[in-house]
Amino acid sequence: MNFDLHLPTRVVFGRGRLDELGRVTRQFSDRALLMTGRTAMRTSGYLQRAVDILRAAGVKAEVFEGVSANPRSDEVDQAMRLARAHHAGAIIGMGGGSVLDAAKAAAVAIQHTSVGPLVGTTIALETDTLPVIAVPTTAGSGAEVTKGAIITDIGRGFKSGIRGDALFPRVAVVDPTLTDHLPRRVALESGFDALAHAVEGAVARRSTPLSRNLSHQAATLLSEHLPRVAQDRADAHSRDALSLAALLGGINVANASTCLPHRLQQAMGQGGPKEPSHGLGLAILYPAWLRYAYPHAPGAFDAIAAAMGHDDIHRAVYEFLNGIGLHTTLSSVGYSREDIPAFLANISGNLDNDPIEDIDDALIEDLYRSAL
Repeated sequence: MNFDLHLPTRVVFGRGRLDELGRVTRQFSDRALLMTGRTAMRTSGYLQRAVDILRAAGVKAEVFEGVSANPRSDEVDQAMRLARAHHAGAIIGMGGGSVLDAAKAAAVAIQHTSVGPLVGTTIALETDTLPVIAVPTTAGSGAEVTKGAIITDIGRGFKSGIRGDALFPRVAVVDPTLTDHLPRRVALESGFDALAHAVEGAVARRSTPLSRNLSHQAATLLSEHLPRVAQDRADAHSRDALSLAALLGGINVANASTCLPHRLQQAMGQGGPKEPSHGLGLAILYPAWLRYAYPHAPGAFDAIAAAMGHDDIHRAVYEFLNGIGLHTTLSSVGYSREDIPAFLANISGNLDNDPIEDIDDALIEDLYRSAL
């Protein structure tokens, strides 16, 4: 039995651990750029709390509140300019997966004029970057421990990943308290992203005995606790479990990577009138992908189904989606057959990690059509 595991990110996990943000950041610099989304962190009070914690530790934080739900290269460029003007020695990303991705992108592009040309490339480990401290406020992407950042280069109209070991955050401060008051829809869509990581970490060609074990644990946690969010019954124990499941999924993304649904969802970024969140996009695509992929890895899919309390992966995911209110289609969010050529043109990344063999445009087009 042979496998590799690489996780250079130090994880600080638990309720109340946000209080350690100042001490953690001060290990790298006494000046930091704190990146967040446009409103949620300020209105929740968490932004001011983070600034106060940093100040108490002797860290002067400049705040950038300009990251959108699907981060754009111009937003990252603006953050980079602010970091340079502030002489920041570290970047803190505090928010959902989009904010964490934007923070990682800004950190690796800090010596460049623009992040746009880096989209779709792999960054060498030796690249001169700023250290990133990732503070997730959703339980889904696992971006706090991954080596990628999904960004839309507005110059090319191209949404893809910046990847490489240089993108790993130095520290992840995972405080499930920050997820306690998430809007229900955000929590559910983020949670499906975590389930996708669990499934794909188990069936990917790069999966290992360790990634499969983590996948099964994450799938069990998500199956039990995410429906409680949908039913407004989630307590602190459930929120902790979901944050842990997201973290486990992130570890798998960093090591086993993802499968075809992630490539297909990323390609939807420029193809329709209203781009869904990453988690919702995956939820739309998953039933169709499962029908194509199951024959190529039935044992691995059956094991995930068992972790979810079923003996059939199709039924398991169908009931899960129905239970959390995310069973929907491409057409229901505004897409049509006319959008599929644009999706196909935007496909990027490695397709060889999927259990499906010999993936071509015809198969991808059929899958998109099935999801309509």
